[in-house]
Amino acid sequence: MKIQFNTDKTIQGDERHEGYFTDQIAKELDRFQSHITRIEVHISDENGKKEGIKDIRCLLEARIEGRQPIAVSDQANTIEQAVSGAIHKLKASLGTILGRLQNH
Repeated sequence: MKIQFNTDKTIQGDERHEGYFTDQIAKELDRFQSHITRIEVHISDENGKKEGIKDIRCLLEARIEGRQPIAVSDQANTIEQAVSGAIHKLKASLGTILGRLQNH
């Protein structure tokens, strides 16, 4: 499972942040890794440099073998909260989709 990390110009995407979030995503989605070929992470600040409530957005797009990609997003006050929320949503979606496949 390859994880590709992308940020917009207002979010600092240094190697330390990228490594931390990549490890967190890989750990949380470990049980699905045999079905996922790639995950794309897109982090952006919806208001740019202006302050705002829940203006950090994390979009996770999972490429599943033999299926259409699925995407989930979460908005929060911090990057950590947005990534965590998106991971939670992606785990729920993958559990539903892959659970249906195993039942058939």
